[in-house]
Amino acid sequence: MTSHVTIIGAGLGGLTLARVLHVHGIPCTVHEAEASPAARTQGGMLDIHDYNGQLAVRAARLTDEFRALVLEGRQAVRIVDRDGNALFDKGDDGTGGRPEVQRGELRRLLLDSLPEGTVHWGRKVGGVRALEEGRHEVTFADGDAVVTDVLVGADGAWSRVRPLLTTATPRYTGESFVETYLFDADTRHPATARVVGGGSLIATGADRAIHAHRERGDTLHGYISLTRPLDWFADIDFTDADAVAERVVAEFDGWAPELTALITDSDTPPVHRPFHALPPGSTWDRVPGATLVGDAAHLAAPNGEGANLAMLDGAELGEAIAAHPDDVETAFAEYERAMFPRSADTNARFAGEAAVEDLIAFFGTAEVAGWGGR
Repeated sequence: MTSHVTIIGAGLGGLTLARVLHVHGIPCTVHEAEASPAARTQGGMLDIHDYNGQLAVRAARLTDEFRALVLEGRQAVRIVDRDGNALFDKGDDGTGGRPEVQRGELRRLLLDSLPEGTVHWGRKVGGVRALEEGRHEVTFADGDAVVTDVLVGADGAWSRVRPLLTTATPRYTGESFVETYLFDADTRHPATARVVGGGSLIATGADRAIHAHRERGDTLHGYISLTRPLDWFADIDFTDADAVAERVVAEFDGWAPELTALITDSDTPPVHRPFHALPPGSTWDRVPGATLVGDAAHLAAPNGEGANLAMLDGAELGEAIAAHPDDVETAFAEYERAMFPRSADTNARFAGEAAVEDLIAFFGTAEVAGWGGR
């Protein structure tokens, strides 16, 4: 009988796994590097898809609680040109299969669904090493260590568990976001609020784009996309918000001011978010006692699928362990057989830049309306 599962990372994938294990009566511990649930902001909006993320929510038996988090109207999407003219405008009629929630609220829902003490905070992993018979030792920055028979790396892009299974490492994709926020937008930034509309906005050009999501209340969350080398961003002093805005907005010369206000009028210091990805189709041979979920397993540039895939990974792994409580190797192998092709296919379908015409065609189908972030 599986006695205990050790999970590294309290993101959506690790917490979904923990919740599904709890539903099936299998004990686990989650070790998280952050000091507390409120140690940092948890990102923006997520659209949770009916073909992956919502399946995980169902496996976690949290469907009603999830529905209470959905922000109505946020499945709307607008595509505009550089002058702010609408090329595509689809409202949210409530029938789309991708309801939008705040990432932080979804994470809190998963945390609150676990027994007290499941997540151990402030547990930054220093290293992981293999022992005999499929066991592993995890050491932490504070000098503590645990030994486990069942280890799952849910620790994201720079996973400390991944090297146990593969030599693959993330590489910069050539694209970055500069992340911004406009608060009280309907009052303080009405022109920008109008062009964004009630859900998501995309304004795209060659090697650059402006994305925005309307979050809870009238907060606008901006993602300014630039395809530039890391050295280009390294030359910008991101501790000087005015200098960042001046440098970035220069790349959007001639664009409508209601769009560039998402750069120049940010109410928070702009943050550089470089995109990294694992080599396409990365897999590993079965390693006794260990596996990976989410970005630790199949990191890709943001494509609207990452959080959903992580949650489905966690749910399917939890159900596989529950189905094979006396044989974790069979459970891991069963999970990996489904996870590898699913993630490879999804990431391949959404790789690369899309022309405006392709975006309009994509969003024009009811089953995909309401794209969101990772």
